[in-house]
Amino acid sequence: QVRLVESGGGLVQAGGSLRLACAASGLTFTMYDMHWYRQAPGKGREFVAVSWSGGSTSYADSVKGRFTISRDSANRTIYLQMNSLEPEDTATYYCNAQHPIAMTNYWGQGTQVTVSS
Repeated sequence: QVRLVESGGGLVQAGGSLRLACAASGLTFTMYDMHWYRQAPGKGREFVAVSWSGGSTSYADSVKGRFTISRDSANRTIYLQMNSLEPEDTATYYCNAQHPIAMTNYWGQGTQVTVSS
């Protein structure tokens, strides 16, 4: 059974930092593209960042230069280091694992990030 468990969310002031973690189990971690998405109240889920199985990363323009995604394959965990947080970053952050060939797709339960102004 595949499980993705996010942690690290919380309340932080604008300009502050948080680091989210997503621990994966039940899948061959190195074969999956690992994504972070977020969903703000009343809005759709939007892409934040991806750690491709091949090793490269990509970011949404809104977080480029402020957020960093990283992958620890030994511990089957991905991280999202979020710096210079803004109130607009307030959302529930979700971890997503997608196999690039089989297209199997898994989601975590989400972790709440609230940035106060």
